[in-house]
Amino acid sequence: QVQLVESGGGSVQAGGSLRLSCAASGRSVSSYAMAWFRQAPGKEREFVAAISWGSGSTDYADSVKGRFTISRDNAKNTVYLQMSSLKPEDTAVYFCAATGAVSLRTVYVWGQGTQVTVSS
Repeated sequence: QVQLVESGGGSVQAGGSLRLSCAASGRSVSSYAMAWFRQAPGKEREFVAAISWGSGSTDYADSVKGRFTISRDNAKNTVYLQMSSLKPEDTAVYFCAATGAVSLRTVYVWGQGTQVTVSS
């Protein structure tokens, strides 16, 4: 089984930046792609970005394209989400997820989540 631990959340003013990290452990880590989802109060959880371990191909939600960048460090089994030009509507709990190697948005394992708050 894969275990995921997120870090790096916090509070920032609009226009600022934050970087989230997700450390993955377990024997089958490389079998999955990795993704970030988020859930704002009163809203459904939504896809943010994903990256494959092998080719490094990425996928982004339209709402974050050009502002967020997902990357990974294969040696550390860690995935990052660099968030820039943050908006108050980016406020949410951000979840790391292990997802399908082919279907990058299909979740198999969730992390515990980390809060991101953007103030205007």
